[in-house]
Amino acid sequence: MIESFNKKELEEKIDHYVNGRLSPEETDELWAELIQDGYHLDYLKTVANLKAVIKEKREKRKAREKRKYWYYAAAAVIVVLIAVLGVINLSTQSSSANVKPISNIELDYYRSGGGTINKGKDAQIIQHAIQLANTGKVDQAISLLKNELKSASKPSWVAKLDLNIGSLYYNQGEFDNAIKYYNKVVAYKDQIDVLTLEKAYWYVGNAYFHQDQLTKARENIKNAYELNGAYRRVAKSYLEALS
Repeated sequence: MIESFNKKELEEKIDHYVNGRLSPEETDELWAELIQDGYHLDYLKTVANLKAVIKEKREKRKAREKRKYWYYAAAAVIVVLIAVLGVINLSTQSSSANVKPISNIELDYYRSGGGTINKGKDAQIIQHAIQLANTGKVDQAISLLKNELKSASKPSWVAKLDLNIGSLYYNQGEFDNAIKYYNKVVAYKDQIDVLTLEKAYWYVGNAYFHQDQLTKARENIKNAYELNGAYRRVAKSYLEALS
């Protein structure tokens, strides 16, 4: 059975691995540990990215043959990492050159507190809007939700409508409008569930990121991170990149 490493030992092992100083057996032990440790998978990606940048700068000062050798060595490391970590790509970005705002928000059905799809009237309205959007009728979807807003009074329902309207605008690239509706959700922060608020902060942060308003982007992503919920890990990576 493989003995778990403490944090310091694990980071040292990662450094040795990136620098090619681990035996095949030690490499197998390291990966067995990392598969269960998402934080240090992120750390490995960061170390590898930084090493690749450093190598590339050094290569420019070396002879042609040496430059070629180190370049392909670094490229091989990155290829392996991308293959292993591709499924969690967003959460493992570690530099402003690699981290980009999310391009599209997947619209979700209105779910009940137990996590099942809600079959009530409110859920049907959201589902209908999503169906319209998915068939290219985005303007109709937005109009449907805005019309529902006129008679909505319950904060949680108003916030849900605003969140979906904001996401429809986001997916159209209309980030000013998206920001407007996400900030309406944030205004209800003391009256809505944490997940809805967390989504609003995360999405509006990415909308600001699209507009290169990096201070506001970081501020809102930090708010999402501090809620310590579903977006904490990916928000942490973005905060490090935007620092």
